[in-house]
Amino acid sequence: MMKTVLVTGANGFLGSHLVRALLSDGYRVAILKRKTSRLDRIEEYVNRVAMFNIEDGIDTPFNVMGPIDAVIHTATSYGRHGETSYQIFEANTAFPLRLMEIAVSNSTDLFINTDTILDRFINNYALSKSHFAEWGRQFASNGKIAFANIRLEHMYGPGDDATKFTTHVIRSCVTNVPDLNLTPGEQRRDFIYIDDVVAGYMQLLRSLDAKKHEYSQFDLGSGKAVTIRQFVETVHRITGSTTKLNFGALPYRNNEIMSSEADISTFQSLGWECETSLEEGIRRTIKQEQAQ
Repeated sequence: MMKTVLVTGANGFLGSHLVRALLSDGYRVAILKRKTSRLDRIEEYVNRVAMFNIEDGIDTPFNVMGPIDAVIHTATSYGRHGETSYQIFEANTAFPLRLMEIAVSNSTDLFINTDTILDRFINNYALSKSHFAEWGRQFASNGKIAFANIRLEHMYGPGDDATKFTTHVIRSCVTNVPDLNLTPGEQRRDFIYIDDVVAGYMQLLRSLDAKKHEYSQFDLGSGKAVTIRQFVETVHRITGSTTKLNFGALPYRNNEIMSSEADISTFQSLGWECETSLEEGIRRTIKQEQAQ
């Protein structure tokens, strides 16, 4: 029997790629969005998915679609557009908690959550994400639903949001802006290409025994951290950019994380491997950026 998956954040970078992969693998796909959501990232799929608006009731997809086997939650608020603390809490904690309660009441087996590797106290975004993950652990420990928490490292790829660091660096180098001001760049980050991220979600969806109703946590990255400086210099070299890289022009953030690298052993135990090298992923991203 064809399985049904409900996706939040389907209009986002990650969510849109997941919708495509789910449809390719033969899943029935429902998406839960806001009435004001732009659909340009999934416009080619709108006739192949069932779309529901949050404003019409979070429970509507469950009432209309019948049994929903899994929820993949990718919607998030980073707090980059002047949102208040409460608005961030509402988007990242209250909304998914309500969705999970409805999923439980409709006998959904699996909730896959997109979490962050950031320390919970670094900002309101990370704190709100941490709070919801704890609710997921609580629900799973009480046998209500299987909760898979994916702690996502630094995802990148063609078409990512302009607000992302990776996109900003690539676009700056492609367009040869005169100067690019940066921190000293000693922070080590684990960059993972979008195709490998999606492959991880899909492998988890296929492999996890959702009937056990347990909490599980997965780090999703390449498993190989490089410095921010290495990333920027690689982009600069591949693009042949004339942009002047001003390392040290900006200070580190308060509570800056100086090293982050995923332990991918749990994902590897499911049969997943990161297949795209950093250089290859950057080249693919640059190629599409240059074509625009």
